[in-house]
Amino acid sequence: MRFPPQGPRELGRTGVTVPPLGLGCAPLGNLYRAVPEERAQDVVRAALAAGAHYLDTAPHYGLGLSEERLGRALRGRDRAGYTLSTKVGRRLRPLAPGEAPDGEGFVDTPARARVRDFSRDGIRATLEASLERLGVDAVDIVYLHDVENHLREVYETGFPALAELRAQQVVRAIGFGMNDSGVLARLVADLDVDVVLCAGRWTLLERTAHDDLLPVCARRGTSVVVGGVYNSGLLADPSPGARYDYAPAPPELLARARQLAAVCEEFGVPLKAAALRFPFGHPAVAAAVVGAATPEEMTENAALFHHPVPDALWHALVARGLLDAGLPLPLNDCP
Repeated sequence: MRFPPQGPRELGRTGVTVPPLGLGCAPLGNLYRAVPEERAQDVVRAALAAGAHYLDTAPHYGLGLSEERLGRALRGRDRAGYTLSTKVGRRLRPLAPGEAPDGEGFVDTPARARVRDFSRDGIRATLEASLERLGVDAVDIVYLHDVENHLREVYETGFPALAELRAQQVVRAIGFGMNDSGVLARLVADLDVDVVLCAGRWTLLERTAHDDLLPVCARRGTSVVVGGVYNSGLLADPSPGARYDYAPAPPELLARARQLAAVCEEFGVPLKAAALRFPFGHPAVAAAVVGAATPEEMTENAALFHHPVPDALWHALVARGLLDAGLPLPLNDCP
């Protein structure tokens, strides 16, 4: 494979294709900070203009706000011009009288609550509500979201419900999205999974997916979409107070991220550019989805994705113990 990767890539054997860089839409749901409505629309416009026409959202993101904003931004656009994914497993309901909202990291959200629901009817109702918020007749991909503590329900009802939707051609590709690469590996091994969205576990900083998830995906023909390439911001800006896994980064990880940044600087490569490109060393990886809270962030991500990264940088990171020997690297024979 030449780098940076170019052109659409098929997910499994579904016929669904995605560009290598997509937009993660959690920030459109006011993750950590409020994003003005017009700015949210501009983020989506910037993504589409940059060719990042794979858009991933979820009811969890801002209690439906991300889906609503994405739907407004896509209104009137050719449905064939973008690939769309959302998630099930959290059904939304109105708040009861006197009930306080729980944003779970999202601020200024609609007056709704989340309910874990992996039943057949619950999954269908969740998807139907998402389609209404998105203003579309169908999405291309549906992921079961954050199921690591609900595996019995997943095996008994959740995944069978998704497989039924796929068999009925309501959706074209199905899978799982979460942070736990070990659980994802088990699910891929056991079930007929088209694609997984693995967040934060196949990155320049943390690579547990190399040992558990990626081998089984390669064996089963399951595609991997990588989320969290910046590990919640630590690889975007490794300064004091940076987040890792949605919380303040531990000192040892902050120090390691700074070491990575220093080596990248020696080769004239921004740390973010290396973080964006690293996951594509493994052939199971089809795409990376990256969040943006401003159109400028989206435009920067697209530019960094195409920033030249010399092979010597990857070799230097291995030589200095910052990458393990034997990892698949995104080499392009660039001096």
